[in-house]
Amino acid sequence: MLTFRTYGEVLAMRKLIYFLITFLFIIETSFAEEKECKKLYPIKPMDNYTFGLFLIDRLGYTTEDKNNLMYEITSWYGGDYNRLWLEAEGNHNLNSNEGEIEKLDILFGKWIRPFWDGRVGLGYIGKYGNNKDFGRIGLVLSLKGLAPYMFETDFDIKFLTTGEMLADIELEYSILLTQRLTVQPKVSSSYSSENLKEMEIGSGINNFSISLRLIYEIKREFAPYMEVSYTKFLGNTKDFFKKETGKDKETNIYLGLRIWF
Repeated sequence: MLTFRTYGEVLAMRKLIYFLITFLFIIETSFAEEKECKKLYPIKPMDNYTFGLFLIDRLGYTTEDKNNLMYEITSWYGGDYNRLWLEAEGNHNLNSNEGEIEKLDILFGKWIRPFWDGRVGLGYIGKYGNNKDFGRIGLVLSLKGLAPYMFETDFDIKFLTTGEMLADIELEYSILLTQRLTVQPKVSSSYSSENLKEMEIGSGINNFSISLRLIYEIKREFAPYMEVSYTKFLGNTKDFFKKETGKDKETNIYLGLRIWF
């Protein structure tokens, strides 16, 4: 049995008891609030999950002279900060089975600031068919994102193993006419440090291209489109193109599909 010698010891014991009661009450209240919160908010905040996208942005066909099928594919897998990218662009002639691979890149991308990814990886360019097989591999540095005023921007530099440097830039803007109908103007240009005769690419600025695409989204994942593109060739590239076609520019009309999942 506890005995207290002085009145001060009695007061100290009372304070200790009051403190323990208050402490136990706070703990019990906090547990009760946590249980109530779990009822109201049963789902915890999302972790850094991984997800992906496979987008065939352009799969277009033109019957004008060349009977060409052109494609532009973008795919990525990862999270909000790190992603693995696969990008491909090119065209295939349905008559001769010849084709050109303008881009085939495997890249690792990292979020560097809002709306922008810096990317690095390996890239391939080449031609095939009719004894014109040719290819080059190189290191790719890329910047991809959304510029001010909602311009989708894609800037790539390739350092080929044979010493050449290639660069290209694309700017695209989407104008929503209705909930399903969209107009997309796009401008692009490319540069090469040296002549690549096998690819009919000359040194310096190669071309300036502008296109206008009208897209109708039957579903968000499935949208037919019509596109008109105009390309003006420059420098030595103009000489290569003019030697083959007798022209220094070309205009194409494409009917195609945009598909993603």
